[in-house]
Amino acid sequence: MRRPRPAPAVLLLPLALLLAACSGTSSAGTSIGGAGGGTDGKGSLTLNVGDQKGGSEAVLRAAGELDDLDYKIRWSTFTSGPPLLEAINAKAVDIGGVGNTPPVFAAGAGSKISVVAASHGTAAGDTILVPDGSPLKEAEDLKGKSVAVAQGSSAHFQLVASLKKAGLEFKDVRVKYLQPADALAAFTSGKVDAWAVWDPYTSQVLRGKKGRVLTDGDGLVNGLAFQAAAPGALKDKKKSAAIADYLERLRRAQDWVHKHPQAWAKVWSKDTGLPYEVALDAVKRTNGTRVQVAVDKNVVTSEQEIADTFTELKLIPRRIDFGDFVDTRFNGDLPPSTTEPRTYSEES
Repeated sequence: MRRPRPAPAVLLLPLALLLAACSGTSSAGTSIGGAGGGTDGKGSLTLNVGDQKGGSEAVLRAAGELDDLDYKIRWSTFTSGPPLLEAINAKAVDIGGVGNTPPVFAAGAGSKISVVAASHGTAAGDTILVPDGSPLKEAEDLKGKSVAVAQGSSAHFQLVASLKKAGLEFKDVRVKYLQPADALAAFTSGKVDAWAVWDPYTSQVLRGKKGRVLTDGDGLVNGLAFQAAAPGALKDKKKSAAIADYLERLRRAQDWVHKHPQAWAKVWSKDTGLPYEVALDAVKRTNGTRVQVAVDKNVVTSEQEIADTFTELKLIPRRIDFGDFVDTRFNGDLPPSTTEPRTYSEES
């Protein structure tokens, strides 16, 4: 019997940042006006923005997009997407960024949210990892094996989709619902056979040479991320105008990230505690590939598939119409959501 190996300290860094983007649970909390919180800008109008560690505030600041605000942004830092959406539902936050799955769960709970912006990135960082030396070679080999995954996360859907492609059902694997920090420890100590997860955890494991990719989400998951807003804020003309400006700044900041991957990786590393090399890997594999796209029919269709999948698994209590939770007023001349993500050359 193989003895569990202790998890190396380098692999147990604080990585709350993207747990938020993809998590489907609400166990994590918020830091209002604390570390990562505070206020930027000036003026009589205040836009309350929900954020995550290493998220919108960090990238806007790095890109110089917080230097000339004629309204205030009050930042609230969340460590998971669902509580951020709960805060939007409670009218404590006007807008915030999340991954492709938390809005589905929020909609299923009847929350008052509106998806107002989208971005499309590669899904190469959405992976099922197995330890180095594992006998598993392809997704079909997962039958009867234990797989760690965050319940209701984008990785959860990716696991379901990967199993389906391999001719397996969800019940064919032994699922262990673990948040990333616990899953990482279980994975590196040999307590699970595989781990369904996203970047930067994928980059962290690969860079640490503690595992390899069994399969990834390219061609299986939609690679979308969203900005969600409170309907009440959207009805307020002044706040709606500030939201439009804020989204434009995020678009410019994302362009900056793609053009300056090393600079952004340094900022991301400092803000999150990630080693620089891991951050740069994640930027080039996933984070820096994002392109801002329209919230269009394809977004609704793709998210509806996720919603229906979790409804069938009885993880969402009722069927929802995702189209009821989108607002397309900020699409402007953005390209369709099927636009190919950006890529990096070997030299970049």
